[in-house]
Amino acid sequence: MEVANRIVAEVLAGVKEKIRPGIETRELDELAEEMCRRRQVEPAFKGYRGYPRSLCVSVNEEVVHGIPGPRRLKAGDLVSVDFGVRYDGYHGDAAITVPVGEVSPRAQALLEATEKSLYAGIAMLKVGNRLSDISHAVQEVVEGAGFGVVRDFVGHGIGRSLHEDPQVPNFGPPGRGPKLQAGMTLAIEPMVSMGSWQVRILEDGWTAVTMDGSYAAHFEHSVALTENGVLILSRL
Repeated sequence: MEVANRIVAEVLAGVKEKIRPGIETRELDELAEEMCRRRQVEPAFKGYRGYPRSLCVSVNEEVVHGIPGPRRLKAGDLVSVDFGVRYDGYHGDAAITVPVGEVSPRAQALLEATEKSLYAGIAMLKVGNRLSDISHAVQEVVEGAGFGVVRDFVGHGIGRSLHEDPQVPNFGPPGRGPKLQAGMTLAIEPMVSMGSWQVRILEDGWTAVTMDGSYAAHFEHSVALTENGVLILSRL
């Protein structure tokens, strides 16, 4: 899983370098596929429940699962990129949100709050804590900054399968759910909107957008809990 997630981090870093006004989202997907071929790993999303691409590229009001295509990015966009691989029977999964050129101060604040909430959730990953301690920490940061926590999608366990139990919501009271134990591997992924947390799915059956059209951000790391603390597997 360390190898799988390091590859995910390298691919996301390569994609991030290419994000600029004028590039098509399918070009980012093609780059991710080429990087997988060079590393001899399988993109985990392609074909998963029928998903047609290797990357999820979600722009502005798109929260998650945006399908790459001919859309050209422009200055001021927010672009969330979610990616996973399968390596030697195990999975890696991570996501980043990237500003395209100059973005509004409010959009920049959204990015910063979402990423901060991810690390607040990771900080609660301690042996003996409860699963919802992660959820509560994320929600406190997000709502404290004046943004909305998307509730229709959650983080998850990860390992031999891309999505495993337990689900990891990004909201809720602390002190609930299973106790955290050494050996757990989780994908923690706050999805945050500038306005309402409510979302709907577009006709393509995949792309989730905010109900009110407000911008969204998404950050994710795959992490492992050990007796000696947390390993953030998908961080370079």
